[in-house]
Amino acid sequence: MIQAQQLTKKYGAKTVVDNVSFTVQPGMVTGFLGPNGAGKSTTMRMIVGLAKPTAGQVAVNGNNFRSSKHPLTEVGALLEAKSVHKSLTARTHLRAMAATGGISRSRVDEALELTGLSQLNRKKVGGFSLGMGQRLGIASALLGDPQVLILDEPVNGLDPEGVAWVRNLARQQAAEGKTVFISSHLMSEMAQTADHLIVIGRGRILADAPISEFIDDGLRQTIVRSSNLDPLMTVLAADGVQLTRLDSTTLRVAGPDSESIGRRALENGIVLSELRPLQRTLEDAYMELTRDEVEYKSQVQHDAVAGGTH
Repeated sequence: MIQAQQLTKKYGAKTVVDNVSFTVQPGMVTGFLGPNGAGKSTTMRMIVGLAKPTAGQVAVNGNNFRSSKHPLTEVGALLEAKSVHKSLTARTHLRAMAATGGISRSRVDEALELTGLSQLNRKKVGGFSLGMGQRLGIASALLGDPQVLILDEPVNGLDPEGVAWVRNLARQQAAEGKTVFISSHLMSEMAQTADHLIVIGRGRILADAPISEFIDDGLRQTIVRSSNLDPLMTVLAADGVQLTRLDSTTLRVAGPDSESIGRRALENGIVLSELRPLQRTLEDAYMELTRDEVEYKSQVQHDAVAGGTH
């Protein structure tokens, strides 16, 4: 478990993380989302003791990680995959880590096998691709078989097979009762991986909720198509129902579910050629929540937001 309480980090006059509090529970994958510059990496660095909070505190399994005697067996972290000496092989690098962390050599072989690097006995890290470097970073995080796993953009540089592998790995670790905290810019992948989401913007927590609750804005929307649109709008008009005419035959209905819409049309003898519920995606929900929190905004994006488009 990770518990942050009123966590703040300032660099000079700039506040990067602003009084945030959250809990990352074991047994599930918690996604950590936010625009560039939102404070994600700084927050993760404070959790593992690489950055000292200006105020507040963060605990891992009830303890301050900075005072841990066996850090590799408590927390596995991927924060900078390429921070490895280029002249080493993956095995040599992991063996050095194991030796300093009191971890057996057999665990090195297990980590290499788990991440698909066991065949690269002689290839030096300096010749690794970005994806191979990511796999080595994940192997380093898994080396001590820790109860808490923190992965910052773990799918960066991976091919589709590698992305699916990270997804399955994260869910497997969570299924074993471990705490899994993972950031990613791939919304479609996070939608398939995370059980819970924490969203940060300009250093402040914007959302902290199960992913299903985050995506569901509570307002059902349905696309309806009919050649008799005017009579249909009349029978559907009611308190709490929002009707938006998209063209001469197409209507967007917000409020009632599609079954209720179809029933009202049938009762009034109106033929429908399309009745399609709209499902809001994670990307839709994320963009709506963070559109005013980005550090840099292009003129095209600004005009689109001003015009009410997504």
